Formats: sequence, C-alpha cells, structure tokens
Amino acid sequence: MSLSLRRRILFVLFIALLLIATAAAWLLAWHPAEREAVAAQCRTPAPQLQPGQALKVMTWNVQYLAGKRYIFWDDLPDTTGPDDRPSSADIANSLDEVVRVIRDEAPDIVLLQEVDDGAAATGKVDQQALIGDRLTDLYPCSAAAFDWKARFDPNPHVFGSAGRKLVTFSRFQIASAERIALPQRSSIPLLRLFAPQPALLQSDLPIRGGGQLSVINTRLERPNGDDTPQRQVEALEAQLSTLQAAGRPWLMGGDLGLLPLGQYPYLPEVLRAPYRANSELNLLAARFPVIPAVEESSGADQQTWYTHFPNDPRVHKPDRTLDYLFHSPSLSRVEAAVRRHDTLRISNHLPLTARFLLPH
Repeated sequence: MSLSLRRRILFVLFIALLLIATAAAWLLAWHPAEREAVAAQCRTPAPQLQPGQALKVMTWNVQYLAGKRYIFWDDLPDTTGPDDRPSSADIANSLDEVVRVIRDEAPDIVLLQEVDDGAAATGKVDQQALIGDRLTDLYPCSAAAFDWKARFDPNPHVFGSAGRKLVTFSRFQIASAERIALPQRSSIPLLRLFAPQPALLQSDLPIRGGGQLSVINTRLERPNGDDTPQRQVEALEAQLSTLQAAGRPWLMGGDLGLLPLGQYPYLPEVLRAPYRANSELNLLAARFPVIPAVEESSGADQQTWYTHFPNDPRVHKPDRTLDYLFHSPSLSRVEAAVRRHDTLRISNHLPLTARFLLPH
C-alpha cells in the first residue's frame, strides 16, 4: 500500500470518527426550545392572590445543597478547586437547614436556584422533591425549569449526568409556567452542547377578579470578561419591558452574578477580574425598582446587603451582592433584608427576602 493511499485511509477514518463523536455528543446533550411551557403543579387546592394584599418573597441560590465545607473545581477562576462533589451527609444537613430557614421566614413565594435533579455529582436525586416534600403544608404549588442538563457531560470534573434547575414554590395558585431561554455563552460548538443553558422560569399567578402576577426566577452565567452578561441582561430587559407594556404586575428574583453600581472599588483587586466597574446590571437598575436599591447596595451599610460568600480560601465572609429582586412599579415595597445571622454555612449565597403590596 502506497504512503499516499495510507494517508487517505487515515484521513477518512478520522472524519468518520469525528462524525460519530459529534452524533454521540448531540444525542447525549439537551436541546430545549427557545420558549416552552413547563408543568405548574399544585398538590392540593391553593388560594388565588387578592388585589392589594401583602406578598412576601424569598430568592436563594442553595448551591445544590452542598454546604460550605468545599472549594469546588469551578469556584476558583482557573477551575483548580480540589473538590468535585459534596458528601451525602453534607447534602442531608443542608437540606435540613434550607427547610428550617424557609419555614422560619415563611415567604409566600420561594425562588430557588441551583437545585439539582439527576446530576451524578449529587447522587442523581431530585432535590426539588426533597425540599418540596418537607414543605407541602406551606407550598401546594410549584414550577421548575432546567438550566443545565445532559445525559453525560465529558468534563473530567463532571464525567456523568448533569441536571440543575430553577424552582419556584408558591402558597398561591400558579396558572401556568414557561421556560424562556437566555443567550448562551459562545464557545466551541461541541463544548456548548454540554454547557449550562441559562433561562427564565416565568410563573403566572392569577389575581382574584382578573389579571395575573408574573413571577420570574433566574440565574445568569458568571461573568468572565466576555459579552455574555450584557446579552443576557438585554434579554431580561426585553422580557420585563414586554410585561410592563402589557400592564401586568411582575417581580423577578435570582442570582444575577453581577455587582451593583458602586461595589466594584470595595472588592480586593485580585477578585475584581470578572466584573466591570460599570456593571451590566445598570441597564435594569436604571429602568426598574430593585432590591437592594443602589443607595443600599453601594452605601455606608452595603455589607448588610451582601449575598455572596464565595467558596474561595481568600474570602472569609460575605463580600459582595449578587442576588436581587426586581419588581414592576405597581408593586409597593414594604420591607426587605438579607438573612445572614444563621445562614453563612448553608450555601455560598444568602437568602434575600422582601415584602410587597400588590396593586388594588
């Protein structure tokens, strides 16, 4: 066999293997639609919202119930964290603590981020069910949407199934729910198949006498110097503007992963790298009411509004605000706070709660 023929055969084999690998990756990956209805479940009959009533809301990234005894591989900027998965004992302890705090706060609506379901790293357990089964007396209704899912992720730190959700629990009826895709981070197409696919989970709650309250739960991708946060914030702004133009009251909560205006100079220089001094979040904060308000998150008492306690050996206490509640001007803020005194060891985020009055 001539050398040229041998090279041609090797080239054909290489192309064939590449095509097979691509087809296998496509089958293992998840391909959600841009917009798709998701099931809104009510285990028992639930009341409707009333015009003018008070409504307490909590948003909390529970970090897949891992607890704070780890530095996970993706907790450090260079992805060199030594830990890949939490122990079952730590997950059980965090579950107890998350349920304890929610019960004590007793919000009407709970927005949770980073809730695992089917993930190899957390035993393929449905954490929504674990939490929900302990809170059925408080929250008959719920909705959920995946923002990371794969039958098999070849990343050596994962090397198994991935499954992570946004979960909304509600004391009140949820008429319908929808998953709305957000722009995904640009990367090598094959890698993008297994990457997180951020989204909005919009739940529509009927108001007695007519109308609905749209409640949005989300988690944005962490900034890394590219334009992904800007594109995702612009998509958020477009959705909120649509609701606003329709005259529908709404609120949005979640881990937006971005600093508020004014906090950038307070971070040590070594921790500033992913962020911009002029935060992408300003596009939303300039248009809609936000909790914490800019004067709170950047004022003299800004530490009381810090919601992120990184799993980073250089950080020993909460040091920045990454979690927010935005709301339509038709909702009146009554009070708000970050629960800090007994939540520092539960997750790398702290729960943010607020009370509103619905429009009459």
